[in-house]
Amino acid sequence: MQRTQSGMPARLARANPTTVFLVTLVLVLVAFFTPGVVGGLFTLLLAAAVAALLVTTWSVQTAPTRVIRLVALTLLVTAGLVKLL
Repeated sequence: MQRTQSGMPARLARANPTTVFLVTLVLVLVAFFTPGVVGGLFTLLLAAAVAALLVTTWSVQTAPTRVIRLVALTLLVTAGLVKLL
């Protein structure tokens, strides 16, 4: 009997990678090019979404992938904080 995934990881696995990449790219560009506090808050909101995704998929990721995603999250939070200041 084959075990099936359920919940959020299963929905993420079915997502079209190209669409996910393009939507993420647009969100990051909007966050980075929106000036001032609004841009900083939007960047931190995006970082919170990435953190939620990281927590959701943590158990199915390899160690190197986890490190890369943690570095990306750290850079995103740093960029958001810099924009706020």
